[in-house]
Amino acid sequence: MIAIAAVAAVTIGAIGLGVYGVRFARTTSDLFVASRAVTPWFNAAAISGEYLSAASFLGIAGLEMKLGASALWLPIGFTAGYLALLLFVAAPLRRLGSYTIPDFAEARLGARRLRLLAAVLVLAIGGLYLVPQLKGAGLTLREVTGAPYWVGIAVVGLVVALNVALGGMRGITYVQAFQYWVKTFAIVLPACVLLIVLGGLPERAALFGRELPVAPQGGARIVLEQRTPVVFPRAATVRVDGVVVSAGPGARRTLPRGELVVAAGTTLPVGEGIRAQTGARWSRPVAPGGGTASPLFVYSLLIATFLGTMGLPHILARFYTSPDGTAARRTTVRVLGLLGLFYLFPVVYGLLGRVLVPALYVTGQTDSVVLALPEAAWPGLGGELLGALVAAGAVAAFMSTASGLLVSIAGTTSFDLWPGYGVGARLVRFRLAAVAGMAVPAGVALFARHVDISVLVGWAFALAASTFCPLLLLGIWWTRLTAAGAAAGMATGALTATAAIVTGLAGGNGGSALGEGPVDALLAQPAAVTVPLAFAAMFVVSRWTRPPRETDAAMLALHLPDGLGASAMR
Repeated sequence: MIAIAAVAAVTIGAIGLGVYGVRFARTTSDLFVASRAVTPWFNAAAISGEYLSAASFLGIAGLEMKLGASALWLPIGFTAGYLALLLFVAAPLRRLGSYTIPDFAEARLGARRLRLLAAVLVLAIGGLYLVPQLKGAGLTLREVTGAPYWVGIAVVGLVVALNVALGGMRGITYVQAFQYWVKTFAIVLPACVLLIVLGGLPERAALFGRELPVAPQGGARIVLEQRTPVVFPRAATVRVDGVVVSAGPGARRTLPRGELVVAAGTTLPVGEGIRAQTGARWSRPVAPGGGTASPLFVYSLLIATFLGTMGLPHILARFYTSPDGTAARRTTVRVLGLLGLFYLFPVVYGLLGRVLVPALYVTGQTDSVVLALPEAAWPGLGGELLGALVAAGAVAAFMSTASGLLVSIAGTTSFDLWPGYGVGARLVRFRLAAVAGMAVPAGVALFARHVDISVLVGWAFALAASTFCPLLLLGIWWTRLTAAGAAAGMATGALTATAAIVTGLAGGNGGSALGEGPVDALLAQPAAVTVPLAFAAMFVVSRWTRPPRETDAAMLALHLPDGLGASAMR
């Protein structure tokens, strides 16, 4: 009941702030760019609020528990991406004064068809990124209330769609800034308290030595909701509803539905898609060979997250809300600090989860380690209170990011794909697009239950890095870029990244353990190949075609001091 009350409080707070923001959503500028009047500190909190998604709050800790220290490259890439934004994109992008990324593409290169291609990619990236937020909602409400998985998706989808439809960017800014501080407090306080209660990190041999995860003192009782394929890393005997199951090392079994009982000190079997690792292997951030700790996979992941941040439409749209280019840069510096503070703590949950809730290795639900850990580490009222706080933070995480994504989807649909004039008509189109834009990702999320949240987000980053990153970097800094070159580069990046993702899914990399070969690594995270291909295609085709006549005016608008460039563009 405490956790339900905490989740309800955060949800009501978000709705209340959204309703408060409705009175400011009267013009096109209010809907799309919050009238370009958001101050740096406020905007930084809002950007951090929508950037710290379900992948940050739940996924990083879950992926660290599942894969090991190699998963910690994710937050490094997530944060460092803002350094690239600060140096190359933030101020010029704001100076051009567009509403959306497709709007930027047409203003810079003067091609209506390029605007349409960019709009389709915004919808693809936004939809792919929205799915894990809704999956996080389903996992959290199931953990907190015991409700079916689809209930969380329906509830959060409805609340977010309502807030976005009514308040637009202006209303969502208040919600996201509030939610950043909620989720930061919710992840920092429980981590610190649990370390104090436990006296530091327990079971160092399991974390850094030669041990595999074992059932804790008192044994483990795990509810299997369905028939579950597992692998026994070492010989063990377990019981499922009183039926004895014995297996030798490396044996595969399918356990029936029921309560699995594992005696204390027994090495736990691992679910499908999870590789049993000793502490020494699990704690390596980079290791020779294949898998998620291989140098190739790590490099590709860093390319995707570092450059993908630059291409996320919902993040880029927030820079349009700054008053000028200088404010956009100041905002980015503050975002780096706020993200750095948050990302210090998910690692704690992954470390403690490997020792205290190893039962998640059996079910494969490592994404829920942040939610399950407080009560497992501190049974009783203290753990229940911390668990309620964590649940509230998780709700804030996927609500804030889902809100930003839906603003981007609705804005692109109503401004770029559904043209028309008049403030009233645009308001109606925006609100209809917000409702429709939530429906498809919600449907996909129902079938993505067994795909890791961070894997889904990694794909969205790979697609963004392979399409909008080359467009922005070359569009802002290279005068020879042409519309044909931009279209060729974005199409090449989108098609190759999508082909790799689909092939990986067909081969079982979506939620399974990564294979040992370099091809497996690139299918799981293709950015190391797709990003260079996109840049190359954009460069080669641009050299063979003629840049638009408006190039000089557009470059002045991007690079002259605030105000002067806009005058030159006009």
